[in-house]
Amino acid sequence: MSEDRELPVSFSSFIGSLFGSAMVNLGEADDPMTRKKNVDLMLARNTIDLLGVLKEKTQGNLDEEESSFLDSVLYECRTKFIEQSKAE
Repeated sequence: MSEDRELPVSFSSFIGSLFGSAMVNLGEADDPMTRKKNVDLMLARNTIDLLGVLKEKTQGNLDEEESSFLDSVLYECRTKFIEQSKAE
């Protein structure tokens, strides 16, 4: 990564980062280190649980866009987790 490239720091970018991690651990995206898909349901569940805690602890403090984004990320992660759990 180039040092002169700044990444935006926001609640939504943080949620997006956790979403990316969950998708990697659910085998939905390539691991950035190995460039291969791998499933680790324990790590995926941990990340999904963390997203759930963030939703609970930030309730009433997010704007509509942030809240909607978090809800959609949680829905997508939970749905993919259930699908992957059934496949294992």
